[in-house]
Amino acid sequence: MIHTSSASIRAAFDGPGISGAAGDGPDWLAANGGAGDGRELTPAAVLVPIVRRDDAPTVLFTRRTDHLKSHSGQISFPGGRIEERDESPEAAALRETGEEIGLAAGEVELLGRLDMRETGTGYRVFPVVGMVVPPLALVPDAHEVAEIFEVPLAFLVDPANHRFETRVSGNVERQFYAIPYGSYFIWGLTARILVNLGEVLRRP
Repeated sequence: MIHTSSASIRAAFDGPGISGAAGDGPDWLAANGGAGDGRELTPAAVLVPIVRRDDAPTVLFTRRTDHLKSHSGQISFPGGRIEERDESPEAAALRETGEEIGLAAGEVELLGRLDMRETGTGYRVFPVVGMVVPPLALVPDAHEVAEIFEVPLAFLVDPANHRFETRVSGNVERQFYAIPYGSYFIWGLTARILVNLGEVLRRP
């Protein structure tokens, strides 16, 4: 069963299996820069914003502008690399979200973290889940954000809507999750984070 009410979403993050912020502090960043295979990774954090709509909760996304050097045009969560001034992934996710879409930190109720993810492009990403309540006065950064939109949470975490695809580029085979929704194609890291979110919300 998928729990999508505000109360059940909060309750899902009170249980085991979610990384907390315990142990974070000024030196936490130095301990999170290496990959298991020896690669040096750049720590990053994203906010997974659940919007508490009256009829049913949604998840807020951004579509990156087409001129960016990396991941141009892709659908993503607000976020970015963690800087030395950030005391935790939560701090970084909130700072980046404010910069990208104008959502103030005080408007976000932090619920917890999902599983950390390492990317092939050299990042160690900490997904932070937060709940926000409308009305939202969002101001997208025109350089980075082409569009802000929402998708029903129930649709995103339903396994029936999850695809596992394979593509070959330059003789390299890539496998990834994808969640198509209307004209939007949510895939890669963003889709994998949503799959993890669904796993959390389906826990007994």
